[in-house]
Amino acid sequence: MDHEKPRLGLFAGYGVELEYMIVDAESLDVRPIADQLLAAQAGEIVSDVELGPVAWSNELVLHVIELKTNGPAESLAGLAAQFQASVRKINDHLASFGARLMPSAMHPWMNPATETRLWPHDYNAVYEAFDRIFGCQGHGWSNLQSVHVNLPFANDEEFGRLHAAIRVLLPLLPALSASSPIVECRNSGFLDYRLEAYRTNAAKIPSISGAVVPEPAYTEAEYDQQIFQRIYADISPHDPEGILRDEFLNARGAIARFSRGAIEIRVLDIAECPAADLAVVELIVAVLKALVEERWSSLAEQQAVATAPLAELLRNVARAGDQAQIAMPGYAQLFGLPDRPGLTAGEFWHALADRTNVRQQLDAPVREALNTILKQGPLARRILRATGDSPSRGRLAEVYCRLCENVANGEMFDGNV
Repeated sequence: MDHEKPRLGLFAGYGVELEYMIVDAESLDVRPIADQLLAAQAGEIVSDVELGPVAWSNELVLHVIELKTNGPAESLAGLAAQFQASVRKINDHLASFGARLMPSAMHPWMNPATETRLWPHDYNAVYEAFDRIFGCQGHGWSNLQSVHVNLPFANDEEFGRLHAAIRVLLPLLPALSASSPIVECRNSGFLDYRLEAYRTNAAKIPSISGAVVPEPAYTEAEYDQQIFQRIYADISPHDPEGILRDEFLNARGAIARFSRGAIEIRVLDIAECPAADLAVVELIVAVLKALVEERWSSLAEQQAVATAPLAELLRNVARAGDQAQIAMPGYAQLFGLPDRPGLTAGEFWHALADRTNVRQQLDAPVREALNTILKQGPLARRILRATGDSPSRGRLAEVYCRLCENVANGEMFDGNV
């Protein structure tokens, strides 16, 4: 997806990235050994390893490993199984280090002030710049694992349609994906505390994250003027060498990557297994397609939605997940649903799943995963059901050990057990 190659059009390809923690197999404490894992596969320390349709790569911190599609995938079908095969291979390598993968978007007892270890190898100049300016020993930097979804556009017209659709849908996403209710052994009060930490991690330079929901910019020129140039101007006194003057500095919940011809959605927490993550992605894509096609509302109606009420709704859904009430006037009508008091985000997603017929198009494991999420709520709600509101460290260890088994075996987590 770069300027030299023909651009992919809307929904002609998919880039999916899954981030997991590396933890000790017994204690479940974080283990900063991503470089050793990559070396075990490649024979030397590298930042990326390609294994057919899936690649592995480093992240900001040494206890996180990213699995990603090796270039745009033509279809989402089959990706869950491909990612699960990589999970098994990674766990095989990690077993020799006495470690394993842990899912969910935040480690439940990590102390980032003492346990953060930044990636020290190639590309670390960027990480060091982030650390120098913002200090990466915090939950919003070093204790967060997410799913990124890259969706392509071929030109300004397609960008405008896709960006409008993503903006209006973004606030609902944590109702499906939230998996970070516990921080430092306590109930945070948010089902998606990762998003709350992420929202404020660049508070020193507020323009970097903005309101998390991006501004209503619908051409590359508008986006550059409203977002990139403002960010670059604000960072320049702190980054005179321009190390961070790049698209990746933008930390909104969906970011335009014009160099790739894609928009990257970044608000999704990682779930308990790849089938769950792909279930969420499939439903999101089905709804975005309907919005782009103007099935329920016009492009003009979507593009006219202001940022502030969307940002408020996003924070409410991050806090309450599927039980958050949709109180934003006119919001439901964008999706062809009637405004009604008490409508919850969970009910909203049930309606959208039915209206898009998405379940009929899914592989059986992904369909079963989606049914679990829609019936029992996002992983965060199921975690709290299992831990209780005031969990002990021992109870947390039991629950998160089960989550490690879930990701290893490709199984859903049932908080009722």
